[in-house]
Amino acid sequence: MKIIRTTLALAMAVTMVSGCYVVPVRGTDGNVVYQPYVLPPAGTPMPSAIPGAIPGTTPQVLSAKLYPANDLATQTGVVTGTVTNMMTGKGQFQVNYMGEVLTGEATRVSNDQRRGVASAFSPRGTYMSCEYQMSTPYQGAGNCTFSNGAKYQLHVGGN
Repeated sequence: MKIIRTTLALAMAVTMVSGCYVVPVRGTDGNVVYQPYVLPPAGTPMPSAIPGAIPGTTPQVLSAKLYPANDLATQTGVVTGTVTNMMTGKGQFQVNYMGEVLTGEATRVSNDQRRGVASAFSPRGTYMSCEYQMSTPYQGAGNCTFSNGAKYQLHVGGN
């Protein structure tokens, strides 16, 4: 009798957890959010989207090139980096400037699907701010200013 109870309890535990998975999903702020996702019963078609995911979107990593726009910026030449467009109105921005890696975010300006601002900071205290306009989700342009006064023309994507 004890073996039957133990077997039954074990079978119930396995059944209860076998149809549940934790699926990572990107939140609206670009951070990973772990959500439980219960599988449908056998024979039921799988849903086309993961709960919490934005349908039809995949984050896109775009190149960023900053071209000198004043005398101070000409000392460094072209600066390169990346922008990860989360396709949610937010993005992650990273650039290598004079041996420092600046990281930050890009955010769409409210009520405008194309215009945005980006800010980045390094552990040593260097910072930058940019204003940009996207012509498509994969290409755009703008202006960036660094904390030392260097100014650049920003080109995003279009490789």
